[in-house]
Amino acid sequence: MAEVILHIYDVTNSGSDKTNNTIVQINKIFKDGIGLGGIFHSAVQVYGNDEWSFGFCEQGTGVFSCPSGKNPMYTYRECIILGETNYSIFKVSQILRELSREWPGDSYDLLSKNCNHFCDEFCERLGVPKLPGWVNRFANAGDTAAEIAGNTAYRLRQAKTEIVSASKVAYRFLLGVTSNSISAPDSPGNSNRGTPRFQGTWFKNLISAGDKPSSSSELENQDIHQQQQQQDAEAPLRQNSQQDI
Repeated sequence: MAEVILHIYDVTNSGSDKTNNTIVQINKIFKDGIGLGGIFHSAVQVYGNDEWSFGFCEQGTGVFSCPSGKNPMYTYRECIILGETNYSIFKVSQILRELSREWPGDSYDLLSKNCNHFCDEFCERLGVPKLPGWVNRFANAGDTAAEIAGNTAYRLRQAKTEIVSASKVAYRFLLGVTSNSISAPDSPGNSNRGTPRFQGTWFKNLISAGDKPSSSSELENQDIHQQQQQQDAEAPLRQNSQQDI
């Protein structure tokens, strides 16, 4: 059995003293002040005095080792004992060889495949607990935000495509309705073809039938009848006037 130790550094390899000091202050506030997390580098020590970690390089493996707690690129912060592994030194060496093949330097990604992710994988294979959540919380949060942003952008593009397709279908539908509803000029040739037109007879069918106008002969008979009634009414008046004379 061997003790597994996690070494943690403040990331101060930006090349700018101002930036490095800012990172140190951020880590003090967010980790030491409120326990949320920070910007850290980590490495795992097991069997011997060296620690193992992962970083970027253009060729070959990104797995490397250095004396524990003495990485010159970062500012040492603290160490955490994660537990003990039951594997022998030979088995641990085999695990490191496998990790060296699986973690090439050019696959390094600040958010999704950094030194803390490597240490998590290493600890899992050693059979000890993974890193405390605060060590890599900022990177995990950034990776999640990037994934959400990517999914949101994809969904927006998909929604835009669906809207355009629906618009095209609606346009074709309206175009068909319009073409079927446009009235053509009345002519004997097209009166019984195609869809019904808005003709005068169509409106006449909407009007309730009322009393038909009288014909000319009926009007003449009515005039004669009215004249006869008027003469019959005036006859007694004429007779009375003659007697008075």
